[in-house]
Amino acid sequence: MHISLHGLVRGTELELGRDADTGGQIQYVVELVRALAGRKDVNRVDLLTRQIHDRRVGADYAEAEELLDEAAKARIVRIPFGPRRYLRKERLWPYIDCFIDLALRHIRSVGRVPDAIHAHYADAGLAGARLAALLGVPFVFTGHSLGREKRRRLVDSGQDPDAIDQRYQFDQRIEAEEQALDMASLVVASTRQEVEQQYAQYANHSGANIIVVPPGVDLSRFRPYKRGEALGPYRPEVERFLRHPKRPLILALARADERKNLATLVRAYGEHPTLREKANLVLIAGNRTRIAELDKGARRVWRELIELIDDYDLHGHVAYPKHHSPEDVAGIYRLAAARNGVFVNPALTEPFGLTLIEAAASGLPVIATDDGGPQEILRHCRNGRLIDPLDTEGLGKTLADALGNRTRWRQWSQRGQRGVAQHYTWAGHADTYLRELDRLIARRRRRRRAPHKSRLPTVERLLICDIDNTLLGDREGLDRLLEAIAGAGDRLAFGIATGRRLDSALRVLREWGVPTPDLLITAVGSEVHYGPGQLEDGDWLRHLDFRWDREAVLEALSGAPGLRLQPGSEQRAHKISYFADPDRMPGLGEIRQLLRERGVHVNVIFSHDAYLDILPIRASKGLAVRFVADRWGIEMERVLVAGDSGNDEEMLSGHSLGVVVGNYSHELDHLKQRKRVYFAEAECAAGVLEGIEHYDFLGRIRQPQYD
Repeated sequence: MHISLHGLVRGTELELGRDADTGGQIQYVVELVRALAGRKDVNRVDLLTRQIHDRRVGADYAEAEELLDEAAKARIVRIPFGPRRYLRKERLWPYIDCFIDLALRHIRSVGRVPDAIHAHYADAGLAGARLAALLGVPFVFTGHSLGREKRRRLVDSGQDPDAIDQRYQFDQRIEAEEQALDMASLVVASTRQEVEQQYAQYANHSGANIIVVPPGVDLSRFRPYKRGEALGPYRPEVERFLRHPKRPLILALARADERKNLATLVRAYGEHPTLREKANLVLIAGNRTRIAELDKGARRVWRELIELIDDYDLHGHVAYPKHHSPEDVAGIYRLAAARNGVFVNPALTEPFGLTLIEAAASGLPVIATDDGGPQEILRHCRNGRLIDPLDTEGLGKTLADALGNRTRWRQWSQRGQRGVAQHYTWAGHADTYLRELDRLIARRRRRRRAPHKSRLPTVERLLICDIDNTLLGDREGLDRLLEAIAGAGDRLAFGIATGRRLDSALRVLREWGVPTPDLLITAVGSEVHYGPGQLEDGDWLRHLDFRWDREAVLEALSGAPGLRLQPGSEQRAHKISYFADPDRMPGLGEIRQLLRERGVHVNVIFSHDAYLDILPIRASKGLAVRFVADRWGIEMERVLVAGDSGNDEEMLSGHSLGVVVGNYSHELDHLKQRKRVYFAEAECAAGVLEGIEHYDFLGRIRQPQYD
């Protein structure tokens, strides 16, 4: 299973460059899925993405499934999480847990757990890591564009740090990348530079299992120009802009994104004393009808480009067509090659650069940024020059020099074709990739079904409550809630999820006259027990052993200000608990960073402004709820969870029905915008009952709908 959540994903006519979210990653994932499906040893490949109902985009993005090959082994599966309309990636974070729950539903419908889950980019990385943890399968991660490096480059280019953090939500993105690296069994990078300079900026890089597998190119599409062949239907679209259309073409093909640095390219071309007399500049930067209708970032880029063309009086020297299709791209490269031109990628940062190997396969020499993928591509292909993307004058000189030597141009053209055929094919990529997956899958410990009997396999809905200040605290409300639970009969299972240890939870439930629940999630999600016999779920314990090093946690946090270990009775095999003074303790980010630098992979939970719990990376109330629901085949939309504090947050997020009782802690305020989280006015059990009535949970169940 592959996961790529943002952008516009389909199998044909990829809208690459339409916006900042629909770029090379989309093509990479679709091509990889197709290459894997072509292998005899692969039975099925699902690419999960987001279902979109929006008149502004094509109707095919609303289709639930799309086959990618004739044998029906590969398919795009679109999951309807979050609002129906198209959203940029920075706005998807609140809905990641909803995706996880609905992805589990898809897996149940397939009737088979995937052998491995491979997530692409930070948002899918967070989702894929949690899915793989729930299912107990290997997790593979590819970051594509890493947040720490992108932020560094944007700051180096002179942009305001606060403004870019707000726009790109780097804190959330980088934390998601850290968590993905925490849980990844394998990280697939495209270049050695990506490993040594980009992943190296993350706390978990030293312990990560990272391999370098460059992406491929379709050599049947991207091929060199043959003397005498027609130059293709796109030629008039380019030449109608140009006063001297037979001059060599300087071709740039990229999204209209500030990171692509196209404005510097126009300045370099305009400021060079002779470049406009030697060559024409061609900018293929996405599709547009009117600049005013583009998203904010693309609108800003295009307005700057148009102003620069006018300022330097480049009319007749620069082509900037409004539209092109994916089918046009190969012909555009060949047109530039036929005109003895060059391809230029001046991006501020470039993790790989699929366009570089497409251009090279088409016989075009390349001029590219001295970063990431271009460094290795040019080392393998020896077909061009690297440039400093912030050096406008240097870029102009390099372009003029590249176009000024016809013999060297032919050498670069031939070397690029040979280098791509040797190093950058999808067949070679799939061979290396599957060898690594086979090794991981061979070590997988397959989950066993629980051997004991339970009501859980036969129920159709599940109510789970935190204990303190949620289930308990209001006698009259509790009595009414217990009466409603009893009246629901065998269709409803009742469970608790608490920070308390098992014996403490059972004791306080007896004191309040609460019958033993069908399910007990205790110790902040680190233990799961069933029914009156309190039979422990051994699979959950084995599941939590993954990368858990209790002694390393204790050593790392010993002496930390504001943290004091709770009594031994509160410590568990998979939980370390501290009393925490929020005025003296390090910030949660600092604590996570400290532990990651020690190679410790954990989940850090802070609640009630007083308690800090350190759990295995796979443990939390939320993951335990999903583990149980998945195990017993209960749809998450038929699970109602109720809580009051920060350690309930993950449990309350997702496609379940959430209830926050009236006496909640301020840590949950930010959940008020969630459609599937109801904030009750009544406190404790009365608030839970109010939430049950709000959702009609014991009746037909009223499912909230996103706009």
